[in-house]
Order: sequence, then C-alpha cells, then structure tokens
Amino acid sequence: MGSSAMPPPLPLLARFRWKLAVALTIVGIGDWLFYQRHLHGGYLGLFALAVLSALLAGRPVLRRDRRALLAMAAAALFALALLHDASLLAWALFWVAAGMAALIPATARFDDGWRWFQRLIWLGLRAPFGPLIDLKRLLKLRAAGRTGRWSLHAALGTLALPLMGSVVILTLFSAANPLIEQFFSSLLLPEPSPELIVRLAFWGLLFAAIWGLLRPRLALRLLPTFDGRHDRHLPGVSVASVTLSLVVFNLIFALQNLMDIAWLWGWAPMPGGMTMADYAHRGAYPLIATALLAALFVLVTLRPGSETARLGTIRRLVMLWIGQNVFLVASSMLRTADYIEAYSLTRLRIAALVWMALVGFGLAAICWRLLRERSASWLINANLAAAGLLLTVICFVDLGAVAAEWNVRHAREVGGHGVALDLCYLGELGDSALLPLLSLERRPGLQPEFRERVQAVRLRLHARLEAELDQRWTWAGQGRLEQARAIAADTAPAPLKSGPRDCAGRLVPPPLPVSHVAPDAVPALTAETGK
Repeated sequence: MGSSAMPPPLPLLARFRWKLAVALTIVGIGDWLFYQRHLHGGYLGLFALAVLSALLAGRPVLRRDRRALLAMAAAALFALALLHDASLLAWALFWVAAGMAALIPATARFDDGWRWFQRLIWLGLRAPFGPLIDLKRLLKLRAAGRTGRWSLHAALGTLALPLMGSVVILTLFSAANPLIEQFFSSLLLPEPSPELIVRLAFWGLLFAAIWGLLRPRLALRLLPTFDGRHDRHLPGVSVASVTLSLVVFNLIFALQNLMDIAWLWGWAPMPGGMTMADYAHRGAYPLIATALLAALFVLVTLRPGSETARLGTIRRLVMLWIGQNVFLVASSMLRTADYIEAYSLTRLRIAALVWMALVGFGLAAICWRLLRERSASWLINANLAAAGLLLTVICFVDLGAVAAEWNVRHAREVGGHGVALDLCYLGELGDSALLPLLSLERRPGLQPEFRERVQAVRLRLHARLEAELDQRWTWAGQGRLEQARAIAADTAPAPLKSGPRDCAGRLVPPPLPVSHVAPDAVPALTAETGK
C-alpha cells in the first residue's frame, strides 16, 4: 500500500507558482510595451526574446533536450527577424518554432509535418482554456495536500451558506454604520469601461499564449499520414488507363511547351491582337494550376510499390511528364518576368515567383520519391523544409525595397523599358522605397517637374519614418534613416513649391470659387449640398 501512495503535491504546487510568476512577468512586459507605451515594430522582437527567456526559466526540461534547443534557436532567429524588420510572417514563424520547442520534449522523435501541424493546431485551440483547466487541477492538489481528498462541488456547498449570509448581514450593517459603508465603497471595482475591457482582454490573451507554452499538452489522437504505398483499387485507374493518360498528357504538354518556346523566346510572332505582356499575364497562374493537378495525378495513381509504379514504361513516361511540368513552371516564371519587364515589380509578383519556384521543387521531389520509393512523410518534410528555408530568408529580405529598387532602375523616366514610374505605389511601400527614391532624386538628367514629384514623395516618406521610429523602431528602419540623412546632407534639395500634393507628388489645384463654376453646374452643386 505504501508503494502505491501518491507523492505529496507540494513540489508540483511549487512548479505551478514558479510558472505563474513567469507568466505574469511576461504579461507585465507585454502590457508595458504594447499597451502603456504603444510600441510595436522591432519591439515585437524584444517581446519574443522575453518569451523565449521565460520558456527556458519556466521549463528546465527544454535546456536538457537538444531538439528543443534547436527549435528555440530557430525561434530566436525569427525574433531577430522581428527586430530587424517586423512582419507578420516572422511573427507567425516565431510562434510555430516556439510551439514546437514547447511540445517536442514530450515526443519520441520528429515524425512528419502533417502530425506536427495537428499538434500545433491543438496547442493553439487549447491555449484559451489551459489556465482554467490547470486552475481546477491546482485547487484539487492544494486541497489534497491538506485533507487527502477534495471535491469542488462539496467545497462550494460548504462555503455557500456562510458567504451568502455574511454578505447579507454586512449589507444591512452598512446602512447603519458609516465605517462599514466606507469600507465597502473602497472595495468597489471601477466601472467597466471599453478601455478596461480591452486591457483585461489583452492581459488574458498574453497570459493564455505564454501559459500554453509553459504548460503544453500533446494531442492524444492524431490523424495518420496517408503513406500512399502499394495498390488500392480506384475506379478507372489501371495500368492501361494510366499508360494511355501519360501518353496523351505528354503530347498535350509538348504542344504547349513548344508554343511557349516559340513565343516567349521570340522564335515566332505572337498571335494577332496579342502583345507579349498580355500573353505573359494571362497564362502564368493557370499553368501553375495545371502543374499542381499533374502532381496530384502522380501522387494518386503512381504510389510507391503499386503495380503502375513498378512498370518501366510508366516510370519513364512519368519522368518525362514531370520534366515537362517543371519546364511549364519555368515558362510561367518567364511569363511573369516578361510581364514585370513590361509593367513593374510588386511584392505580390515577387511572392508569385517564389511560389512558382516552390511548385517546381515539389514536382522534382515527387519525381525523386517515385524513383527512390520514399514515404509520404519524406515528401511532406522535404517540401516543408524547402518552404521553411525560403520563408526564413524572406524574413530578412525587404521585398518592398527590392520592388522599389527595380522599378526605379527600369522606369521610363530614366531611360528604362518599363512603364512610367508609379510613385503612388512607391509611397504605399513606406520607408522601403526611401533610399531608391533618394537615389533617383539625385540622378542627373531628370526633368525638373518629375524630380520635384520624386522629392515630394521622398520627403513625405522621410518625415513619416522619423515620426514612426519612436514607437515602431526597427534595425532596418533606423539604418535607412541614418543612410538617408547622410546622403541628403551632401546636397541640399531645391525648395518645393508650396501647396497640397497627391500620392504621386503632383500639386493639387485649389478648388474653383463658385463664381467661376459653369452655370449649368450650379444646380447640381446646390442639389448636392441641399441649398
């Protein structure tokens, strides 16, 4: 009997208290940074580093697990990315890495991305309820340490009568005793205001997030990864149908690829009424959808170990078809590049090129899986690793600055082959476009009116960056501002003409007085104003 007795709960209670202190510290830091000081930007990176420090302090097991330390290192890298130039991508990747670090000590090994996706989803869904679940457990443990047994229902039943009776009696006494009335008035909570409710909700959000990392729980049941091996009977799928499909698909893809080669590489004139820009724009995304459908066809009909995958003829046809799909993806990227050359570069178009590159890698990975008979877990992990590596690099690359630099260098106003420079879009890029605009402004040979517009947009971005750095500081923003100040100090720009300007730096003419309005427009004006 003695060997089966439960150990005393005091060590566990002590761990609860320590984790509670750590979690409340993080809530205090978050409240001071984001609510009291209204800081954001790179300060998100400081908060992320504080969260990692809290994890190491609140869960000593993480310091003894190499896999957890590796995940913590990845989370620290994304925290540095937030310090460098805060973005939603870096923030999301930080929490993914931190969640993996919190969960990985309870797992035997890293299995595959599909299972980890489910674990992280469960961690996020459980986080809002985790403090309440642990509070109930804590109350049970504290009562068990005193009495050996405890029931929440019995405790509430025991305390209900004395508490309610005391409240009624003290309420009656407060009507007769001013001291008791003043005591009750001092205990009254402030009236709930929208600001107080928002602040309490913010505290709850921070506490639930850090508590979920300090007290994580693995999902008990996970949907297994579909390995996709061996034969499964699928209607209409046979050796003959797959072989015939691959022959037909290869012929269709060969026709499309030959036309792409002829048109995109200038070997044949474009069809009548269509420019290269039109052709580049209309086909990029449908071709990527076609490549994804091809990948799905191979995954379903040519599983490793199946009869279709074992035949040499089918395997060679598959290799040829996947090769044509990779070429199709390359054509899509070339189409997008031609469209960018004809018009301009944007963040979304850079993201589209990155996505196309990932699709091409996924097709190559499917081909390798078929040749080497790899598992579905290997395919998932290979694609996730490629995507994770690429997204990590993007966290430290300012795509807006890349787009702005390219547009400035290829604009029609500086002798480039692109369209007229879209100063409104550069203004939307914020301080990412500050240095490219400054270099354009100092470029010799610009028309005075265009230089003045560039200067107006650049000065607006410069002033906005100076105003935002107090609350939205980042390493990248600080570096841009110092570099812009150093460059602008060399040559003083010409004074701008006074007056309001639009997003492209053009002067906005003042509104005409009513006496100068055409007579037939007066009734419309009076009708609109109701006069």
